[in-house]
Amino acid sequence: MRRLAQGWQRDGARVALVPTMGALHAGHASLIRRARKAAGAKGIVVVSIFVNPTQFNDAKDLRAYPRPMSADKKLCRAKGVDVVFAPKSLYEKDASVSIDETAMSLGMEGTARAGHFRGVATVVVKLCNLVQPNEVIFGEKDWQQAALIRRVARDLNSRARIIIAPTVREPDGLACSSRNVLLNVTERQQASALWQAIGLARAAVRKGNLRGLKRRLILSIEKHPAARVDYVEFFDEKIMKPVKPMKGARVALAVFIGKTRLIDNARL
Repeated sequence: MRRLAQGWQRDGARVALVPTMGALHAGHASLIRRARKAAGAKGIVVVSIFVNPTQFNDAKDLRAYPRPMSADKKLCRAKGVDVVFAPKSLYEKDASVSIDETAMSLGMEGTARAGHFRGVATVVVKLCNLVQPNEVIFGEKDWQQAALIRRVARDLNSRARIIIAPTVREPDGLACSSRNVLLNVTERQQASALWQAIGLARAAVRKGNLRGLKRRLILSIEKHPAARVDYVEFFDEKIMKPVKPMKGARVALAVFIGKTRLIDNARL
């Protein structure tokens, strides 16, 4: 990969990277389209596929993560991806360096998944070092992750511009996610509770009906038998600090549907 990247730089090609862990879906397809727009018709679009072990804090979750490589490569070919970068490993056996971000990583996923963002930041820096992209495309569904990577890129003087693309949703509003395939039929039906809760939050802010809103959202989700709320938080999307529910803030949800943990967020 490094030699390819050096060749692209010599040729003056614009390079856009879409970092993924595979199990690609319509959301990833939209990121690839955004990457092509950034790179241009003559540029290079790279999709990385690597299930990064350092961002998992649960060994069972890592083992269960779907890995349909053949289908992923087929989707990439269909969407005009120039290079699929699918390394077996990105870490030396005695690796001793990692990236810690200490502001955007606080709260929400940073609290719920200890060490998760250290793994995310480290692997994205490694991918950028190898691919040398001009742009890196992330999805809005993982807002905290994308905001954290923007901060890492800024603070480490990366050449890459971080682009956050809109969330793609299923017809019932569920955000497209690689984990959706782990849901059974009943769980998949109940998973729409996340989008319904976001709608409830938006309506409450619009009407000024804010008293006990977080509790109401939790109850609206957990009325579904398969659902268990991990957290509901309102936050400032620029500095990732908790705020009261208000227009312009974001609401973030993490919910177990059966054994599968789903996240979502949206601006109020």
